[in-house]
Amino acid sequence: MARAIWNDTVIAEVPTEKCEVVEGNLYFPADAIKKEYFKPAETHSVCPWKGTASYYNVEVNGKTNSDAAWYYPAPKDAAKNITGFVAFWHGVKVEK
Repeated sequence: MARAIWNDTVIAEVPTEKCEVVEGNLYFPADAIKKEYFKPAETHSVCPWKGTASYYNVEVNGKTNSDAAWYYPAPKDAAKNITGFVAFWHGVKVEK
């Protein structure tokens, strides 16, 4: 199982084979995240080959980890396999 953990809480979980790996990051399918912990952020970034990423703030037990998760809602053709998939950073522990 692949898991994303922050603040001692599992915030995403799915069989590892349902994930995608891109540039060393494990991307979880959208239905693997526990939506109650995710709040849309205003942040966006642009990757030349993947497109524009959107971010989530992760909120667990009264603490917020700003921009800790990102996803590509409409990636470029080269990254279509991660459409809507979610990846993590900023101290989120990812196990696979």
